[in-house]
Amino acid sequence: MNASVSPAVLAAVQDEEHAAALRFITCGSVDDGKSTLIGRLLVDSQAVLQDQLAGVQRAGATDLALLTDGLSAEREQGITIDVAYRYFATAGRKFIIGDAPGHEQYTRNMVTAASSADAAVVLVDATKLRWADAGLALLPQTRRHSLLVHLLRVPSVVFAINKLDAVEQPELAFRNIAGALATFCEAAGITARAVVPISALEGFNVVQPTPGWAGYTGASLLQVLESLPAAAAETAQAFALPVQWVEKFSGSADTSQGRRVFWGRVATGTVKPGQPVRVMPSGQTAVVAQVLDTVRRPRDVAAGHSAGIVLDREVDVSRGDWLLAPEAPEAVREVSGTIAWLDDEPLVAGRAYWALHGHRWVKAKVRRVVHRLDIHTLAEEDATQLERNAIGHVELVLQEPLATRPYTQARRPGSLVLVDTASHRTAGAVLVR
Repeated sequence: MNASVSPAVLAAVQDEEHAAALRFITCGSVDDGKSTLIGRLLVDSQAVLQDQLAGVQRAGATDLALLTDGLSAEREQGITIDVAYRYFATAGRKFIIGDAPGHEQYTRNMVTAASSADAAVVLVDATKLRWADAGLALLPQTRRHSLLVHLLRVPSVVFAINKLDAVEQPELAFRNIAGALATFCEAAGITARAVVPISALEGFNVVQPTPGWAGYTGASLLQVLESLPAAAAETAQAFALPVQWVEKFSGSADTSQGRRVFWGRVATGTVKPGQPVRVMPSGQTAVVAQVLDTVRRPRDVAAGHSAGIVLDREVDVSRGDWLLAPEAPEAVREVSGTIAWLDDEPLVAGRAYWALHGHRWVKAKVRRVVHRLDIHTLAEEDATQLERNAIGHVELVLQEPLATRPYTQARRPGSLVLVDTASHRTAGAVLVR
């Protein structure tokens, strides 16, 4: 490998290796068994070393949740707080797992994990539901997390009904809970790839199938995950790249031709030499002279991969700017979008926040709260404010124009993160309409 490659570029060198990997998260209500499930996947797929297993022993038994709950506060409270990532591989697939917290207080961490996931496994704890009732109601956090992964365009959603080993009639419980999930998904427009009965604690239907248990004869959860597609890169859209790092005049003339190199991850489209680009917000134009991949090989780079771009002339480009195809939509100062509100302070009209778009920060003012989504009835209700963990529709006015696109077309250009100007807490995630 080229010794002159900077640490910032080396951080992205795993792009190609992870291209076929499935990035998935586990989510759902608190104490539904998410950390235990991941621990079971790691142990039964033989992805855990013996010394790691020895380190999670409690009273002579293995506490699988401790394989992912690594923070001292998590171990003390017995809950997941931050997103813990783990890596493992089977004979057929590589996986990057994100263990998302289920507690309402940490919904912002779940949203962060879901925004880059290819799939979501939503756990449902059978012991918390009136499983003998065919018309049972799902937990609010189960509904909220399912709606969030749907709004965030996570391509594949799988429901895992957990702890069926702890109920008297697993088959009846599975049938009734699966029916409630089907009703909810139909109303919310969610397409579930599979609904699998599992016991994370005992390992039923997690890695290997347990034929006939709970009346289920389908694939195990791991077999379902191995069959899921990775998220397709948004290569059909016009080219867009948020500039993350500017490499000042390198001495390596053979790769940068003595000009600055603009590094970032291609958000949409493909970049190749000879194509014109427009710099946002300055509006200057140039032509791509050379495109480098993460190890400085000259080649075309498509969406989802990092690239270094050398332009044919010197233009003013800084971190936070966007390089866009000329046909990309014009920048706008007014944005309407669906928002997941994550802050303790309610969202009200007139409040100003920092908005992060790619790597660019601008001030944003809330012009109007249009409505709030009732997660129980899925009805859109008139609202003047949004409380923590609410999902709604807002209109924003930006201090400077941003080159946004509808989130349904492009995840990265179509999303904004709102940050409180005083506390610097992540306040909300906006999906542009």
